[in-house]
Amino acid sequence: MQDFRMNTFLSVCRTLNYTRSAAELNITQPAVSQHIAYLEKAYGAKLLSYHGKKLTLTPAGELLRDAAATMAHDEATLRDAIAALAGPRRRLRLGMTLTAGEYVLAEPLAHYLVGHPEVQVRIASSDTERLLAQLHAGEIDCALVEGFFDKSSYDWRVFATEHLMAVCAPDAPLARVKEPQRFEDLLDQHILVRERGSGTRAVLEHALAARNLSVESFARVTEIESVNIIKQFAASGYGIAFLYGAAVVCDLEAGTLARIPLAGHLIEHDITFIRPKGSVFGAEYARLFDDLRSV
Repeated sequence: MQDFRMNTFLSVCRTLNYTRSAAELNITQPAVSQHIAYLEKAYGAKLLSYHGKKLTLTPAGELLRDAAATMAHDEATLRDAIAALAGPRRRLRLGMTLTAGEYVLAEPLAHYLVGHPEVQVRIASSDTERLLAQLHAGEIDCALVEGFFDKSSYDWRVFATEHLMAVCAPDAPLARVKEPQRFEDLLDQHILVRERGSGTRAVLEHALAARNLSVESFARVTEIESVNIIKQFAASGYGIAFLYGAAVVCDLEAGTLARIPLAGHLIEHDITFIRPKGSVFGAEYARLFDDLRSV
């Protein structure tokens, strides 16, 4: 069982504020300070330091945070594994981004669960940033994300590679354009984008930045936290959108959306299966990945 003072340390890592952590843990601020001091003495290193009024992790603190988060996650998983010995159910807490979940993982996951009735799954659907935070906090076991992340902090494998496509209403003027369009040619358009923190948006922003552009370079921007609503708005002529091929392939085939040809902009990005780095359950997560990929 992990030392209770480690839970205090992980809370401070999240909040970077002793007062907020004390409130979160329902203990006093001096108790938080004592817990951190104990760990610093035990490990023989400074874990946190102030730069002006800002509390930050030292390199030793960052190392301990990553190791402690993995240990906390493994302890929760171990409890579930031990509890499962007394019954037929096995818990899987899986995170997935909206696009990856609905259009890439849903079908193979459903087939996997039909073949593994002993698995009790709980699915967390959110943007990449929130899923990374949940994985770090031990709230989920693994996740499928399409956004950017620090690959040195996780064990990961590429699940699929997708292309970002520009789409519009089938009766929009851009639907009849044959000549490939540059980003610069589309700046007078109303663009429909996911919220900040979304992997789809991050990939688009990265591609735009390579052209010294941003989402705000477009004439009008509407943020929407739903891929389906973005597609419905685009199909109705209320803006254009950049979405992964997996999310729009059926719409393109049905003729409810039209593809805007892009000049020299093959926006390709990996959808990645990530799990806690160095987890003792790494082999189990690797088998899960292989099973999902084989469906």
